[in-house]
Amino acid sequence: MNGSITIAGAGLAGLALALARVLHVHGIASTVYEAEASPSGRTQGGQLDIHDFNGQVALQQCRLMDEFHSIVNMGAEAMRFLNPDGELVGEIPDDGELSNPEVLRGELRRILIESLPHGTIQWGHKIASVTPGDGHRPHVINFANGSSVSTEVLIGADGAWSRVRASLNGAMPEYLGTLWVETFLHDVEKNHPQSAALVGSGAMLAMKPGRGIFGHREANDVIHTYVVLKKPLEWMQSVDFSDRERALTLVAEQLGQGWAPELLELVTRGETTPVARPIWGLPLEHTWDRVPGIMLIGDAAHLTPPDGDGANWALYDGAQLAQAIAATPADIDTAFNTFAEQMLPRSAASSTEGYQSFEQTFGYNAPANLRDMMNRTKTYGHQHQ
Repeated sequence: MNGSITIAGAGLAGLALALARVLHVHGIASTVYEAEASPSGRTQGGQLDIHDFNGQVALQQCRLMDEFHSIVNMGAEAMRFLNPDGELVGEIPDDGELSNPEVLRGELRRILIESLPHGTIQWGHKIASVTPGDGHRPHVINFANGSSVSTEVLIGADGAWSRVRASLNGAMPEYLGTLWVETFLHDVEKNHPQSAALVGSGAMLAMKPGRGIFGHREANDVIHTYVVLKKPLEWMQSVDFSDRERALTLVAEQLGQGWAPELLELVTRGETTPVARPIWGLPLEHTWDRVPGIMLIGDAAHLTPPDGDGANWALYDGAQLAQAIAATPADIDTAFNTFAEQMLPRSAASSTEGYQSFEQTFGYNAPANLRDMMNRTKTYGHQHQ
């Protein structure tokens, strides 16, 4: 292998960082090009439950389990299911025996960044376009700042709107008809004790068909509230979300009648400007052109609606690809083919499951599905959606 490996994107869940870290563990250099100006360039999202069969496996390969345990939000695996009228349907306590501990995305990303040699990440390099090589010429990445780099080995970890995937004639994400509107409550034990008790120490989910409220208790005494709505994109574009109080009132109205006041207060008392997040996904069974010296991982390869597994599989992708490269460092395409033989069928199966899980949790049959979920959980153990 001549020169270092080029990685596009340092995603929120750290998939590229896991890749770079495991490569570093094996003595293989890489360079990560990231659009953000610095590690603190923007908020890194909420909490993630890191699963024992994929995300934690990746962190073990990163040799970062001690650092991982140091950022776990203890007790946050608990989950409560409520009817819209506030009645408790069922709950899963976090008794310390559950296997998917919760951590903040930003903290997970931090420990991965800190594990890399200085200079591995080149900040402020937003990708404008990618020109794949043809076996005689290298791949070229063109950045929005006017610079460019050439590389023989390119890994696209650049997320949902991957420029690398686009250069390989890959599919574009499709809007799935559901959007999440998020806001936060701070210092909840002191300032919002009723909301703190309602959500508990972990997650709380209350649903009607196609509508719902998802509250997540996060580290630092914060509740992260998501309102789930099936709406066209045009509705989102018609709302002035910069007018916090008016926007949150409007969002709460979209939930319709029959909601307990204490549930609606998770929304209407939000202390941050609401952010609307449309849910996108790649078509099932999508493909892209396989070009020597290029591979996709994470959301660039298999974007699905949020179901609790996306970040975990992204971390796993990064670590597994690094292991494949370390096994045959002189033959990158053999490493890529070995990885693809495992990743493609796995991601196809997990994507199908992800779409099904998302619709079961947030779709038009949601209340009945929540009851079924509780019954399955009681029988088979915690299945954190």
